[in-house]
Amino acid sequence: MKLKLILAALLISASIWAQKDANGSFKTEIVQKHELNYALYSPKDTKGKKPLIVFLHGSGEKGNAVGDIDKVKIHGPFKYLKDHELDAYVLAPQCPENEYWDAEVLHRLILKIQKQYNIDPARIYLTGLSMGGWGAWNLAFAYPDMFAALVPVAGFVDRVPMIEDCKIKTIPIRIFHGLLDDVVDVEYSIIIYKKLKACNADIKLTIFDDANHDSWTRVYDNSAIYDWMLEQRKK
Repeated sequence: MKLKLILAALLISASIWAQKDANGSFKTEIVQKHELNYALYSPKDTKGKKPLIVFLHGSGEKGNAVGDIDKVKIHGPFKYLKDHELDAYVLAPQCPENEYWDAEVLHRLILKIQKQYNIDPARIYLTGLSMGGWGAWNLAFAYPDMFAALVPVAGFVDRVPMIEDCKIKTIPIRIFHGLLDDVVDVEYSIIIYKKLKACNADIKLTIFDDANHDSWTRVYDNSAIYDWMLEQRKK
């Protein structure tokens, strides 16, 4: 029996020493196509360079059909524009069904609008609610040099922005959240605010004590947030 065990051990040892590493190479190309519908508001006076407000909607306003675009006007700036005017372009892309906001796609759309219209590159503002707040955080971190102001409302914050907080230290930021939010915990806004406060001198967090997830109505229905955004200019 001992002899058999010794022979088996020798055979296993020999097979191990006989193993060799293999080197190789691999090439591939992955092409992804994206399509976004969008709504664009133009100011009455389009002479001269104008600011651009980019608004990202929440998960309930996704859509693919052309007729779905009216969903992006339910909340946010387009709702405000039903009874008011802004001396700025307002861009509201629509996230397709079964997808989430893609920073690269949004960036390319903004560049397209910049090229097509007379946009002031020093006055591009980014805001969004819920899923759009999450998208706004990610887009700002991906392209921090593009935006003159950031206004996330009731937004989830990914781990990467939490780590790279000072990447957007030069962007004026106004964060809004409801204390009673049972969809996106207010702690996300509190934590990122505390992290950014260490390196960003122009940041403010507003928590509405009586608001649940819809903390955006009182933000976007009020002229104050638009007045503030339009005062900001990229440094």
